[in-house]
Amino acid sequence: MSDNNPARHLSAAAEGIRTFNHTSHSVGNGWTYPSHAYSAVGNLSYLVGMLEQAVQQSVRPVMYTYEHGRVLIDNGGDADAKVSELVAAQRDAEAAAAALTAAVQRMHNAVSPMGLDTTGIPEFEDDEPHTD
Repeated sequence: MSDNNPARHLSAAAEGIRTFNHTSHSVGNGWTYPSHAYSAVGNLSYLVGMLEQAVQQSVRPVMYTYEHGRVLIDNGGDADAKVSELVAAQRDAEAAAAALTAAVQRMHNAVSPMGLDTTGIPEFEDDEPHTD
């Protein structure tokens, strides 16, 4: 893919999600507390919030080519039918992206007030209030 091809950015985003899925598979150092989830869900909310626009813009090359009467379908297929199918699927994807955005924003709101009860956890003992 050339450097001026916008699709490369979607490839990089997909690779970032793949890496997140791999590294977040189990709880461990740096991935233990509710604050870690808050940060992750916040970033996820930001990402999915941009999906609807990405869906819209991802088909612009097809629509541009179609508007100029230059879309060719393999085996002599009907360009009008295929573009209509694409547009219908695009509308479905946009609606799904909007619903996903709303759901992930609700997740972020739900995790927002969560914290860690450090009572009895040795590495947090110095943080506990002392009574004399």
